[in-house]
Amino acid sequence: MKKIKLGKSDLDVSEIALGCMRMDKLDPDNAAEVIETAYEEGINFYDHADIYGKGESEQRFSEALKKTSIKREDILLQSKAGIRSGFFDFSKEHIVSTVEGSLKRLDTDYLDVLLLHRPDALVEPEEVAEAFNALHSSGKVKHFGVSNHSPLQIELLKKYIDQELITNQLQFSVMHTGMVDAGIHVNTKNENSIDHDRAILDYSRVNDMTVQPWSPVHAEKGVFLNNPEYKEVNDKLSEIGKIYDLDNEAMAIAWILRLPAKMQVILGTMTPERIRNYAKASGVKMTREEWYSIYRAAGNIVP
Repeated sequence: MKKIKLGKSDLDVSEIALGCMRMDKLDPDNAAEVIETAYEEGINFYDHADIYGKGESEQRFSEALKKTSIKREDILLQSKAGIRSGFFDFSKEHIVSTVEGSLKRLDTDYLDVLLLHRPDALVEPEEVAEAFNALHSSGKVKHFGVSNHSPLQIELLKKYIDQELITNQLQFSVMHTGMVDAGIHVNTKNENSIDHDRAILDYSRVNDMTVQPWSPVHAEKGVFLNNPEYKEVNDKLSEIGKIYDLDNEAMAIAWILRLPAKMQVILGTMTPERIRNYAKASGVKMTREEWYSIYRAAGNIVP
C-alpha cells in the first residue's frame, strides 16, 4: 500500500483509508475481521464521525479492535464533529463535547485528526479557534481538517485558528466529477464550466491540503459499479483494468488515485473481499489517454 503525507502534517497515511460509517451494522467478530483485513492490506487510517450509527460505529470499532492484535499506536484515527439533528453546530462547547464522546467510544486518549463535518452557517471562527486550542493543548487532538468546505470557508477558519487544516473530505468518484469538470471547461459556455466547487481541487493543491474522496463508487442512482444503468463506464473500467490486472471495481479507485493531487480515498465497504480488491488499486498509474477515456465513458465532455 502506497503511503502519502496527510497535508502538511508528519502523518504517513495509506492512500486508501477505511470509512467506518456502516460498522454499527456488524457484530464485533465481523467488525474485527474487517479491521484486520484492511490492516493486512496496508490500510493504517480509519475514518469515523460522531453521527455514524449515532455513535455505535465508533463503539463497535473499539470493541472489535480489542479482538485483534493491532495496537492503537499502529493506526491513525480520524473523527468528525458539527452535525446535529436538523442543524449544524461549530460552537466551542459542541466541538469539545463531541470529541470527548468520540474518545470515550473509541476508548482512546487522542484522535490523530478531527474534521469539521459540514459548514455551519452560524460559525463563529473565534469559537472554533478556542475549541481547537483547547483540544490540541490537552493532547486530545493532534491534527485538524474540514469536510465538505469551500476555499473561502476554509480561509475564514484559517484567519483565526493556529493549527494547519491538513485535509478536506469531499464527495468524488468517476461519476461525481464536479471539482474536475469546472477546470476542464474554463472559459466555455458549457454548463460544466459552472464552478460549483469554487476551484476546491486547485485550492487544495496550492495549499497542500489532502482531499479525501468519500462515496468513491457512487453516482446519483447509487453504486455505479456493475450497475446496468452505467454500462458504458463499467465496460471502459473493465477494458482498461485488463491492462493492469484489475477488475472494474479496483479501477474505479485507481482512476481517483491517478489524479496528481495525492488524494486519500475513503472506502465505505464493510466486506473484506472488496477491501482486498480495492487495495489493489494502490500504486497503479494509468496513462493520460486511459484516464480521459474513462472520464468520457462516464458521460463527461472534453471540449
